[in-house]
Amino acid sequence: MNTQDPNERTAEAGEYVLGTLNASERLAFESAMSGDEGLRREVYAWQDRLLGLTRRLQPVVVPPELWARIAARLNGASQLVTVPMSSADGLAANDALWSSVRFWRWLSGGAVAAAVVMSVLLVRTLVAPPAGVEQAQAQAPRYLAVLQSPDNAATGWIVETVGTDAIRLVQVGEGAAIPEGKTMQFWTKPEGAAGPTSLGLVKPGQVVVVPKGQLPGLADRTLFELTLEPAGGSPYNKPSGPILFVGKAVRL
Repeated sequence: MNTQDPNERTAEAGEYVLGTLNASERLAFESAMSGDEGLRREVYAWQDRLLGLTRRLQPVVVPPELWARIAARLNGASQLVTVPMSSADGLAANDALWSSVRFWRWLSGGAVAAAVVMSVLLVRTLVAPPAGVEQAQAQAPRYLAVLQSPDNAATGWIVETVGTDAIRLVQVGEGAAIPEGKTMQFWTKPEGAAGPTSLGLVKPGQVVVVPKGQLPGLADRTLFELTLEPAGGSPYNKPSGPILFVGKAVRL
């Protein structure tokens, strides 16, 4: 881990909170965190950021035998690493909830888990904004939508806000096969809107950036989808073909 790179620090803190670091990476991170107040604050920020997503999940029933196996493995762990904190650090406001078993049952709901993992990975691609716009970007609401196949729930694309003035569509998984003479079309529909709005045609693997001024709205539960259409797009002001990937925005 490069502790001098702000983007790397932020990304690794997010992966630590999600539990995606391997054992050696986790120990190295905890060692660095024990003497770095700023790094601990990055961890608390990720906890606060990601917990909001779990409130949109219904509890998932996990087989009792699975929790028994997890408990057995935890009881067999040789030692838990404790990170010392000064009294000035305090705890994140939701630290108790973050540590609860029920929280991790909620997080096991696939779509939101995928969303938060991808949001961490995307941090690695961000470029630090100029000083003049950094504060505005920090205050602007940020949204993320995970687009999944209605057939098998596979995650194929995400939609994320870019700065304060655009959204970006990025392919993150295996895309759908597009037959010859067909194309994908990108649509959005805010909750309560009369109908969908086309955001243009999309090629597999293409990154599409759409200015917010072209959106009919952007808020929690705004729908985004990719449909299969004839070459040139739908002949109507709405999708005419099957949905390939679909998802709704959540505020981060």
